Amino acid sequence: MDRILLSTVAYRPPEEVFPYVRSFTEYPRYTEHLKDVTVHGDGDAGSVYDLRLAWWKLSYTARSRVTDVSPPESLEWQLVNDIDARGEWRVEPEPDAVPDGGEGRAALDGLEAGVEAETASRIYFEAVYDPYSANKDAISLPRFVSLDWVVEKVQPRLLREAETVVERLVADIEGRDEPREVELTVHEMP
Repeated sequence: MDRILLSTVAYRPPEEVFPYVRSFTEYPRYTEHLKDVTVHGDGDAGSVYDLRLAWWKLSYTARSRVTDVSPPESLEWQLVNDIDARGEWRVEPEPDAVPDGGEGRAALDGLEAGVEAETASRIYFEAVYDPYSANKDAISLPRFVSLDWVVEKVQPRLLREAETVVERLVADIEGRDEPREVELTVHEMP
């Protein structure tokens, strides 16, 4: 099994961060490869999301089930079709990440006018997956293209995609028009 675990800081408390993490239908705004999301359920455990992805000449709809929700700390998910994958979004308070200095807090680049960053949260994204568990029949590959070739090309892109999603998610959480340069901590990658 391969694992991606990364984290970053958002200048908002967990209670304000978690609704953004939980709102999968907004995720197509964060990445060019996720085209749309259809939800079956209310977003709680048991809800299913169809995530339509497209890259190069390939398109695929991943079906993800929310397996556990513990607001504002954790949302766990698992793919239920064609590939063995699961993961978690986790949000933890991180007040020490807020810059020092009273008025300096409000001056953080890009925060909405009048909004002070008095606390912060660390957002973790984790995905555990077996790229070779993919159902070869579920993906319509062009002639002369092997699943091994696709895995070799997609794996390095997964980390970049995760980074892009987290950067853009933080911009939404903090009310920014443009993503700021976030410090992304990569704890583990394939």
